[in-house]
Amino acid sequence: MIKLFVPGRLCLFGEHTDWAGHYRTMNADIAMGAAIVTGIEQGIYAEVEKSTIFELYSDAPEINEQWQDFSCRMDEIELKRIAKSGSFFCYCAGVASYMLEWYKVGGVRIRITGMTLPMKSGLSSSAAICVLVARAFNLLYNLNLNTLGEMNIAYLGELRTNSRCGRLDQACAFGVKPNLMTFDGDEIEVRSLNVKKHLYWVFADLCAEKDTIRILSDLNKAYPFPSNEAERAEHEALGVRNLEIIERAATYMKEGKVEELGKLMTEAEAIFDAQVAPMSPALWAPKLHSVLQDPKIQPLVWGGKGVGSHGDGSVQFLARSEEAQQQLQDYLNSEGMRAYTLTIKPVHTVRRAIIPVAGFGTRLYPATRALKKDFFPMPCPDGMVRPVILILLEELIKSGIEEICLVLGSEEERQQYADYFERPLAEQHLNKLNPEAQEYENRILSIGKRLRYVYQKEKRGFGHAVYQAAHFAGNEPVLLLLGDTLYRSETNKPCALQLVEEYERYNSLMVSIHSVPIKDVSHYGILHGVWEDKDRTILNVNAMVEKPKASYAEEYLGVRNAQGEKEYYSVFGQYILTPEVFAQLYADIQQAEAEGDYTREIELTSALEAVRKKSGMMGVRLKGKMFDMGNPSALVRAVAEFNKPAPKNKK
Repeated sequence: MIKLFVPGRLCLFGEHTDWAGHYRTMNADIAMGAAIVTGIEQGIYAEVEKSTIFELYSDAPEINEQWQDFSCRMDEIELKRIAKSGSFFCYCAGVASYMLEWYKVGGVRIRITGMTLPMKSGLSSSAAICVLVARAFNLLYNLNLNTLGEMNIAYLGELRTNSRCGRLDQACAFGVKPNLMTFDGDEIEVRSLNVKKHLYWVFADLCAEKDTIRILSDLNKAYPFPSNEAERAEHEALGVRNLEIIERAATYMKEGKVEELGKLMTEAEAIFDAQVAPMSPALWAPKLHSVLQDPKIQPLVWGGKGVGSHGDGSVQFLARSEEAQQQLQDYLNSEGMRAYTLTIKPVHTVRRAIIPVAGFGTRLYPATRALKKDFFPMPCPDGMVRPVILILLEELIKSGIEEICLVLGSEEERQQYADYFERPLAEQHLNKLNPEAQEYENRILSIGKRLRYVYQKEKRGFGHAVYQAAHFAGNEPVLLLLGDTLYRSETNKPCALQLVEEYERYNSLMVSIHSVPIKDVSHYGILHGVWEDKDRTILNVNAMVEKPKASYAEEYLGVRNAQGEKEYYSVFGQYILTPEVFAQLYADIQQAEAEGDYTREIELTSALEAVRKKSGMMGVRLKGKMFDMGNPSALVRAVAEFNKPAPKNKK
């Protein structure tokens, strides 16, 4: 059984531009559509499992008054008939019929356990249930669809009903985060947006009437070719003017310009009223404008606008503060509307990093008898010879990391790090250095001020070593590097920074990945998943297998590249761990000790897999190369190759 949650969606900017942008297939002069859409905190909760038939049940008190349990055979004709029936379950049947027709799947049992999403209020409850059904089939039958694939099937399934949904409705598939969607004919792209400050939204069902079918019918008359000034004005509003609004909105969100973002909402509504609303009598919206202009609301908000197809459907505001958000919700509810809050929070930027260096380095004995392996010298492209640990620390600092925790094997080991990073060079040696090297000496001492130390006194595995830094990590994401692996970026951004930037887009457990030959898969943990982006850099991981046989990997773990060939991906050696990983490591340690086993190795891989199953994991294919130096042959290759400048790709 799998538990799922799919939120509703709120279109912040760019309503109607999804279908307008689709007309570019007929008229190239039409501007591309673009919208900023976010999942909301309200949604549908369900438990799903395989079945011989298609069946839906509900334990959700929110909808049980209008709910009747439903089941039918997995028969294409029957499912299509139900999809056209207009019944409560038509959307689910539409998606199921598509899945059966194109993927030849079996049945699914869906039990709705909670429904906090209001229906028929411009928040796409129909799209959410379609995404839920598509995701259930995808996960239960291992169809390897990425999120965009689930979204497209949800859309095509809903089209099999009498609904005329838009392409942006299924943005709820991407979860509770803002996304920029672009619509270029049949092409859709989705990109996550970052926000710098908390954004306190309030949206409300106006509890009035709107005629969505009439609105869409009237507005579509101007497409694909405008025939008069009014139609050209509609094209401009949903085209070039919308693109300019979207660009400014994304910038304001990224830079934390909350007041400007609120004013932009009001500006966007004014453009809609002037250039789009005159095209349909159904867009006359007295209640919407009365609420937008309510003098009791103005002191609480930075701005507001309509939602979805507009008319007297729903309204949204950007509140000035958390307190104002609550006051506004209470006021709207008191006025007979149904109001909800949505707080879009900035993703914690990654400020801390961990490097475990507790190992003795058995494979590099007897050198490690005299020198820890992370102090081995490494020739660098600039002509300097640096210890490995210094190279890693400089990569972290260039990536914006403020504090770094080294996991040592004992308190005695700290002295070597203190001598190197905290004790100034003797005057007699400093005077022999050229001015550039003397300045570099100050940089080393500056790095020392960022270092923190914890100790793994019991050798109980890599996960146990990482867990020693749990207090240091706090309740924030933390970057993890391996102490015996170096990284060389092929861009102007360090590998660690590339990973951090992807974390800020996806806000998920992250592992860096790289391809390995099929003959070598038995030496690595291999990850399988589906690509989330066209460039095949973000892998939505759905399986992790430790050191599989080549035959197993070839059959089950290959990931197709752009040429359709199978590739096999292993961890590149950099991770961004979320607080859930440390909670899982703690649970693993507690379980072992509860069983009286105080020597069991606690592995990071098993903790990562447990978190992945609960909340997902993204693999990031970085533009760079890794150099393992944990054994003699790898060390020889690293020394021979690391000092060669990498080919640079500025992107």
